[in-house]
Amino acid sequence: MYSLDRIDEYRIPTREEVYVLDIIPFTSGPATISSDQKLSLFDPLSLKTGPTVNLVTNHGNITCAKAFDADNSVMCTAGENGTISMWDLRQDVRQAEVAKFTTEGRVPVLSMACSNMGFSVAVGTELQSHQASIILWDVRSTSTPKLHYKEVHSDDVTELNFHPSDQNILLSGSTDGLVNIYDTRITDEDEVVIQTFNHDSSIHHAAFLNDTEVYAISHDERLALYNMAEGYEKGAATADFGDMRPVLGCQYVANVFAKANGAGAVIGAGSHEQRAFELVHLTKGDTWALDRGNSVRLPGAHSEEIVRSFCFYDEAQMVFSAGEDGFIKAWRPNA
Repeated sequence: MYSLDRIDEYRIPTREEVYVLDIIPFTSGPATISSDQKLSLFDPLSLKTGPTVNLVTNHGNITCAKAFDADNSVMCTAGENGTISMWDLRQDVRQAEVAKFTTEGRVPVLSMACSNMGFSVAVGTELQSHQASIILWDVRSTSTPKLHYKEVHSDDVTELNFHPSDQNILLSGSTDGLVNIYDTRITDEDEVVIQTFNHDSSIHHAAFLNDTEVYAISHDERLALYNMAEGYEKGAATADFGDMRPVLGCQYVANVFAKANGAGAVIGAGSHEQRAFELVHLTKGDTWALDRGNSVRLPGAHSEEIVRSFCFYDEAQMVFSAGEDGFIKAWRPNA
């Protein structure tokens, strides 16, 4: 285990309490969304000078954001009034919003996935009138959705992610405890789900770790892995780590991110009482295992506030974190 040094930081300047809700890595630097309804882009080498781009969104209450094109700083945001916006952060502020979509009945959006290869934006909605939806748009065409699944989940759709190499495959997670895998080339809603994993607990985050394996972390901090490849028992966990709080000595898990080079994943786990946040490697050999010996600590983290999100730039050896204290912070190994 080793620690990183905090080398830079920026706090949203306001008298009111503002949370940084999420941090999204772009090639040009990290972007954030915050509870003051703003979308901001930062110079990774100079957080303290403030955002290079600072846009006010119009989602009522912003809930989620995803990169559409990480290399060209194009992203999407969505929120409680059922609107979805696409932003080109290279443009002048007045021209930055390049597309806009709206859910039928303006149902609140809780989750989002973007596929630049597939020209697709997908959103998951809150349960309203006994219905929670997954809606997909083709960004090249009109504002009419190309797909609308209304019966795949029985509660809020809290997570969406596209497959890392096949833009037709989509994953969803819900507070109904299910993680579903879809082939979006199938239009019949009764046939579109090609695999279901029952996590048996409300899904906080879920995503692909590689071409066949999936992780799910629940709101009660249970982590399990699943495999949709042939030869595995359908729906059964291939690795169940249980409640991560006693396993890692933490109070919450912020998220899990697959490593870009295929060398496992990173779990971000925090304890606000101990003012601690730790990046724990999940390594893949014959089996998946936690590598506590090589975990990375962010000393002091975000004080006693929860770390909402983190991201890492491996080549630059930098980690960025964002929290409920209104800060975005940069961390690096001691030179």
